[in-house]
Amino acid sequence: MAKQIDPQAVVWATQKTGLNANRVMNTLNLIIEQECTIPFIARYRKEVTGEMDEVQIRAVQEHYENYLELEKRKAYIIAEIKKQEKLTPDLEKKILACEQLNILEDIYAPFKSKRKTKAQIAKEFGLEPLANTLLTSTKTIEEIEKEFGSDFVKTSDGKVKDFDAALSGACDILIENFAHNIELKEKLRESYWKDGKITSAKRKGAEEVTDYDKYQDFFEYDEPVKDLTNSKASHRFLAMRRGMTQKVLKVEIINDPDYAYGLIEKEYFSQGDSLSQIDTLRKCAKKAYDNAIHPSLDLELKTELKKIADEAAIDVFGVNLKNLLLQPYLGSKAVLGIDPGIRTGCKVVIVDETGAFKGDHVIYPFQPKNDIEGSLTILAKMIELFKIQYIAIGNGTGGRETLQLCNQLKAVKEGKVKASVISEAGASIYSASEIARKEFPDKDVTVRGAVSIARRFQDPLAELVKIDPKSIGVGQYQHDVNQVKLKKSLGAVVEDCVNYVGVDLNTASAPLLSYISGIGPTAASNLVEYRSKNGKFKTRDELLKVSRFTKKSYEQSAGFLRIYGGENPLDSTFIHPERYETLEKWAKDSGHRLKDLVEDSELINKLSSDGKLKEDIGEMTLTDIVKSLQAPSQDPRKEFKPIEFSKELSDISDVKPGAWYTGVITNITNFGAFVDIGIKVNGLLHVSQISHEFVENALEKLKVGEEVKAKVIEVDMARKRISLSMKSDTQPTYSGGGPTKKKPQKQMKNNAFASLKNFKVK
Repeated sequence: MAKQIDPQAVVWATQKTGLNANRVMNTLNLIIEQECTIPFIARYRKEVTGEMDEVQIRAVQEHYENYLELEKRKAYIIAEIKKQEKLTPDLEKKILACEQLNILEDIYAPFKSKRKTKAQIAKEFGLEPLANTLLTSTKTIEEIEKEFGSDFVKTSDGKVKDFDAALSGACDILIENFAHNIELKEKLRESYWKDGKITSAKRKGAEEVTDYDKYQDFFEYDEPVKDLTNSKASHRFLAMRRGMTQKVLKVEIINDPDYAYGLIEKEYFSQGDSLSQIDTLRKCAKKAYDNAIHPSLDLELKTELKKIADEAAIDVFGVNLKNLLLQPYLGSKAVLGIDPGIRTGCKVVIVDETGAFKGDHVIYPFQPKNDIEGSLTILAKMIELFKIQYIAIGNGTGGRETLQLCNQLKAVKEGKVKASVISEAGASIYSASEIARKEFPDKDVTVRGAVSIARRFQDPLAELVKIDPKSIGVGQYQHDVNQVKLKKSLGAVVEDCVNYVGVDLNTASAPLLSYISGIGPTAASNLVEYRSKNGKFKTRDELLKVSRFTKKSYEQSAGFLRIYGGENPLDSTFIHPERYETLEKWAKDSGHRLKDLVEDSELINKLSSDGKLKEDIGEMTLTDIVKSLQAPSQDPRKEFKPIEFSKELSDISDVKPGAWYTGVITNITNFGAFVDIGIKVNGLLHVSQISHEFVENALEKLKVGEEVKAKVIEVDMARKRISLSMKSDTQPTYSGGGPTKKKPQKQMKNNAFASLKNFKVK
């Protein structure tokens, strides 16, 4: 039975996203009632959603689910307070009207303690009237004791042995009342966000922690809290937080305590209070703030700053991952892959044009064997035997030296074969995975790694989906952020990329198929098993013969699964089978075969201008159909173009300040981009060095996998760091104009790496 849509949650999602209400409702109907996947909705239900993309659809779904979670929490809180017999109509109304989780938790705070507080015990001792008297009476403490003291002292059971004990209990009640005042806390919360500062200092005993000095930028540091709410700066909080968890830093949120004391005084104290009362009440206010309100807000702001920083880091990771997965691909060409090794030798593998493993060998061109001639002979024979045009070399230890070896090959010198060093990030993760063990049970992990290197050169997307996304090496603080959110976000990125590209049903691996809309791991395994037993799929309809492959699975997945050279020419396109009947009828009515519709450009143009068809299936749907028919290749990615690194570089010692080098972006962070210039050490292109114009976010100008030319501005041999710039020498360092002109990027002290803090590229 399909789930029912909550109308109030729809209103909430509409308000939060700012999207058209009808489109939000239609989208939620597709997700909840029709159980459609997001990739399917984004590509095949544009008429229904108004052409929402995957990001907008996920935002609608997320806000809808957030509302349901908030309502679920409200229901729980109401039930718990009702159990305590403390729920009043006003309190219930306040809970139901609450739209923010932190305020909701403030309301619930006085009721959720499992242990009795000092204030609750004092109330049980009958001291609440004394607390009220302290707030309202104009008498001195001595006068209150003389007049009412005997009413509260209970010497018989020893619980309130004297007036001092009674006064202490009354103060406990006042302290709790001050601390749990929702309106007061909200005012202070606003003040913390607006005027608060975050401070960081070296913790006592920090020297005992390994590499403690990498946090030295934060040993005497403070910054306005509001500055860290900017996602572009939030990585600094993650750096501080990591230092805090490693017991190197003491990190605290500070705000003016006098402002808080003044708010409490204004809210509670009477103008006619005696000096002794005022002194007592002020002590209560100080304790309420120092021991309860401030620690609570300190923790709350740190938690919220962590969420902001997590979201920013995950977003950056997602964009980098998307660009990495969608980078240009080589396609169906045989590749020789090499996993470099110095003492243990270089593992060499061959994969054919379909990615199938054909064989492996080990060469020993380096010390101690130093068999250069033998290694070159073996490589030349493998190139000739398997008609190799491309060599992919992992960029780990020995990668650059292995490239120099390959450059000595005759075929490489003549330009018949291209040799490239590529990122091997995550290859070791894959080689030790269950997927790799199952495919190559009798092969060493280094051989499996070489296969991964070769395959990712052919098709980065198809190979990288086998690796945990956070191990691919394009993230920032990926081990510090919320792991559940990170996994969900990166999984969505991979899913979007796979479905954006589509897959060849007859060659795709089970891990790749599992990301296709409506399939999943079990169905993917069943598809591969069916294919191995029955041979290639001839039509998309044959999918329905696969074990446990339902009609719903077929509806959601068929359009993303391509069959080349099959019985139906439309099966090789992104056109969904639900449109086949309409297109077949249109072709027949036009006096043509369906095959002509794929091959005849004039017929396709006629199709695109058919007003009746446009009205029947929708303009956006028809536009997508025409694009699919016109595309020579359904794969939207660009074809691979090898990057020519400088042949003068083999080590950081060869890098010359002032020289320009060709490189490729390997990772982008909030503070800049890392660039591979053909050696083991990546250079840093700080955000302030990307352009002569102010650049707030490196992602606005660059993307992972992009080729760039950069100038070396500094080489730090001691720390193995290279600072780069894309600015030419002939232009000003900053240009801008108009009333919205931004301030130039602040220059970090010493060099670009000063902003790295404790960031490490994995």
